[in-house]
Amino acid sequence: MKAVMVMFDSLNRRMLPPYGCDWTHAPNFARLATRTVTFTSSFVGSMPCMPARRELHTGRYNFLHRSWGPLEPFDDSMPEILAKNGVYTHLVTDHYHYWEDGGATYHTRYSSFETTRGQEHDQWKAEVAEPGKPEHVGQMDRYHLVNRKYMRSEEDQPQPGTFGQGLEFIETNKDQDNWFLHIETFDPHEPFFSNQNYKDLYPHEYDGPEFYWPKYGPVNETRDQVEHCRYEYAALLSMCDKYLGKVLDAFDKHDLWKDTMLIVNTDHGFLLGEHDHWAKMAMPWYNELANTPLFIWDPRCGCRGERRGALVQTIDLAPTLLDFFGVERPKDMLGQPLKGAVAEDTPVREAALYGMFGGHMNCTDGRYVYMRAPVDPKNAALFNYTLMPTHMRGMFRPEELQNASLAEPFSFTKGYPLLKTPASGWNQFHRFGTMLFDTETDPGQLKPINDPEIEQRMIRLMVDLMKQNDAPREQYARLGLEEYL
Repeated sequence: MKAVMVMFDSLNRRMLPPYGCDWTHAPNFARLATRTVTFTSSFVGSMPCMPARRELHTGRYNFLHRSWGPLEPFDDSMPEILAKNGVYTHLVTDHYHYWEDGGATYHTRYSSFETTRGQEHDQWKAEVAEPGKPEHVGQMDRYHLVNRKYMRSEEDQPQPGTFGQGLEFIETNKDQDNWFLHIETFDPHEPFFSNQNYKDLYPHEYDGPEFYWPKYGPVNETRDQVEHCRYEYAALLSMCDKYLGKVLDAFDKHDLWKDTMLIVNTDHGFLLGEHDHWAKMAMPWYNELANTPLFIWDPRCGCRGERRGALVQTIDLAPTLLDFFGVERPKDMLGQPLKGAVAEDTPVREAALYGMFGGHMNCTDGRYVYMRAPVDPKNAALFNYTLMPTHMRGMFRPEELQNASLAEPFSFTKGYPLLKTPASGWNQFHRFGTMLFDTETDPGQLKPINDPEIEQRMIRLMVDLMKQNDAPREQYARLGLEEYL
């Protein structure tokens, strides 16, 4: 048995033909849907990038206990477990966060790994002189401006390099058994940088400044700038579609469909002006961000060209892969194998919890989405619990550690006590308030509803999931849920 996971970053399901989009050029995503099962109720867990990847490894939520950071000493890592059970695991990626302080323990859990440099803020090419910023709106970064000088042709860019390495692995090992290949590209994450041939797929009139990298927050740009940026995203999406097609070609060429699982997924979506916001994190996790595309081919059942409505999450992918290879799931891994959901749409859970550390606590049952806002504008009752005191691009600051204490172990830390440090989270979430949506009658989440009975039901589901995941007591206080303990 073999398995391939193709993971994109910030892939919007509403921009994909299998999910109803009729204007983007993505024939290979349409082709993918004919060869796999398409999930319509796939949701994120912990956001953003590395918290989601911790879930991919551990099969349990990250955001209840800490923010962005490395894998912990007590974590169960799916690739590492597979490797210890005779399954060769290989990661190819251009996702540069793996090589920062806050992600440095992930790639070494695989049997081997390869990387391609140059995405976003990657501190890659060394030019001391300032590059000079072109006329632009949104963001623009010196490292990106330097790096893109070295990727004039498509072949020089990170995504083609990443897929090339993945395809090389397939060609080399197609006749071997017991391996898992994880192909992961940072695209179509911003900046939406692509060559002209992809931009030409989306002709439109625009003579404004460069705009392919929105700032996280409210939309302040003109209508034509917003439209242009959406086309820039679409152009990069079409590039992703091309390289996805090469993986599908390899499956066809070598008849990998007979014994090789294929998972195509993402960590989250991206707002392109919806809800009058750009990007993520500066607003609640609306469904444009949280309801993600997910495609799975499982050769054990052979289901293809079908849709599934089971409520699934990122935490289910690790158990699914362990189950596929016949490896026992650790007791601390709370996600569920999706074998039954793929084959027969067997329900996996009644409700799902998701969010970002310090933000809204979100709960959905597949129809209703309940976003519980912090009751304290300063988010004072919030702490990081970790043995790896590392942020995204640096260690914890001395002032953070001066007020640290040693906390008792949680149920999943295998007896390890943890460092407990005060944290602030993202305080702007308080201004959005608590919201309840019926996505059946309001799929765009434009009109919050007021229904006390449904809200109480969603609160009970939320609290039950928090208890199952051994959430810290102060999380209940932060959200005004102490009475439910």
